[in-house]
Amino acid sequence: MFYKDERLALFIDGSNLYAAAKALGFDIDYKLLRAEFMRRGKLLRAFYYTALLENDEYSPIRPLVDWLNYNGFTMVTKPAKEYTDSQGRRKVKGNMDIELAVDAMELAPRVDHIVLFSGDGDFRPLVESLQRSGVRVSVVSTIRSQPPMISDDLRRQADNFIELEDLKEVIGRPPREDAPDRARMAVNND
Repeated sequence: MFYKDERLALFIDGSNLYAAAKALGFDIDYKLLRAEFMRRGKLLRAFYYTALLENDEYSPIRPLVDWLNYNGFTMVTKPAKEYTDSQGRRKVKGNMDIELAVDAMELAPRVDHIVLFSGDGDFRPLVESLQRSGVRVSVVSTIRSQPPMISDDLRRQADNFIELEDLKEVIGRPPREDAPDRARMAVNND
């Protein structure tokens, strides 16, 4: 439930939202996403969190990051760490949970409602703390993928759970066939 006069902030866990939308077979149109939540309340901020591979000449996520930065999103990025696992596979790690949690706690006194785009159960204590501060928290993810992309604990803690697939007609677009597969760039959030 949203109220037109409430102050809203969006906190988007980029890699988590990308994975959930991909599992449901669509891409997010971020211009439509921002417009939808501006319609639902007084949108103060829309944060987008992602780790970037700094040493690659071209990162498939760079155009998205640049577009979001120029179109009303507050970008929070940091360099991803590359390593080789015990089987010799190249892995990328770039967890943004702490940055998101700190920003949400700092903004809490200035908002009425936070919308968290993530299914990561590590955010349950953050949601609980925001609620103790008087902030309502909605979580956007999906239980319709196999396996579900949202932690049951996080879904139960939230004031409101929004099924991502239910937003498909409002904020979705078909996946681009010619777009580079960002799944290769998916950053491990462990």
